[in-house]
Amino acid sequence: MTQDEARSKIIFALDVDSFNAAKHWVATLAGRVGMFKVGKQLFTAYGPDIVRMIENFGAEVFLDLKYHDIPNTVAMASREAARLKVKLFNLHALGGYEMMALTREMMDREFPAGNRAKVLAVTILTSSTEETLRDVGIEHPVSEMVPRLALLAKRAGLDGVVASPQEVPLIRQACGDDFLIVTPGVRPAFAATDDQKRIMTPAEAVAAGADYLVIGRPISAAADPLQAVEAIVDEMATE
Repeated sequence: MTQDEARSKIIFALDVDSFNAAKHWVATLAGRVGMFKVGKQLFTAYGPDIVRMIENFGAEVFLDLKYHDIPNTVAMASREAARLKVKLFNLHALGGYEMMALTREMMDREFPAGNRAKVLAVTILTSSTEETLRDVGIEHPVSEMVPRLALLAKRAGLDGVVASPQEVPLIRQACGDDFLIVTPGVRPAFAATDDQKRIMTPAEAVAAGADYLVIGRPISAAADPLQAVEAIVDEMATE
């Protein structure tokens, strides 16, 4: 893998609490990472303006709002996400087949096939453990739930999933090679694990078959964030 290919796989998590902080990171990292993730905190505070700011830097956006509601509500929210010209956005696979399929039908109806946002399903959050699932009444293990939900998302016509890198081989086996996998829970060897439970290094995640890696604190909390990015790129490029 070339350094440019490795760089394109990095999605920097804009987990900050102000517009100016987000703008600082986009100005610093645009061109050095492949994409920027906008989550619930930032989008709730600043809405579509935060997406437009990133796009004004010529950068692409993963809108990480994890829609989960009745099918029509999610489909309509997804339409608005696609109108913002984001590259990726997501919804919860636990919302069920009808919710995911209706979203895909809306996307096919309203946006050109080759020029629309890719829709991802969240399988099981990377902060979840077997105990977490049991507490909400899911008795099946993570290793069973993730490929099951991924396959449901594929049957519904979605483009890929968000899942822990540890489940990437299971998803590849269930869904094939042409299914996008975005993996949080990625921590280079020099970084703390923080609150993620099911983690891998960037090189391990790429080797397992991940298409994109969501990385935040290992870059933003580093003494030299640009050096941290280059270290991650070098690690992946050597694989």
